Amino acid sequence: MATVDAPPRWDRRMQQRLARGEAAALGELYDRFASLVHGLAHRVLGDERAADGITREVFLQLWENPQEYDPQQGPLRSWVAALTHRLAVQRLRATETAALARGGEGTAEDLELKVHRASVAARADYIVQAMPTPLRAALELAYFQRRDYRQTATDLGVTEDEARRRLRLGLQLLSTAHDTHPSGTPPEPGAMT
Repeated sequence: MATVDAPPRWDRRMQQRLARGEAAALGELYDRFASLVHGLAHRVLGDERAADGITREVFLQLWENPQEYDPQQGPLRSWVAALTHRLAVQRLRATETAALARGGEGTAEDLELKVHRASVAARADYIVQAMPTPLRAALELAYFQRRDYRQTATDLGVTEDEARRRLRLGLQLLSTAHDTHPSGTPPEPGAMT
């Protein structure tokens, strides 16, 4: 059994393959994480083309600097999500600052509020994607289909107590989406697991 300190084997191997310059590794990494990267970038930026640009930038950075990922600090998925988040927030801040400089509406405080809201929304999306399927399924039934815990239990084929537990745990995980700093960055790269 692996210890908590041991990073997943796939993450270590992927970093080693990227460091050797294996193009196939980049393709595999892209296949695994492109939708995550694009989705997070789009959630922060609200713009398809900008999200495409961030996606390219993230994978370029992974290709050119695989040593930046430290497997001892957490899963590669979390590191990729944190990198995406950081780059998307930087792009949002730069775009909005330029708009303010050109005489656009709003203030610096409005900009920081927009960045914070986008960060919380992106983090919530990531949390939902990363949570175990039973918790996600319970939340989706309760939220999207407006099912109460009894109906959720019936739909999932679990006890009412189990449905309440899944909903409570899912909501507790989601409540951590607000645990971002005002700068829009998550508390630490490994925290987005």
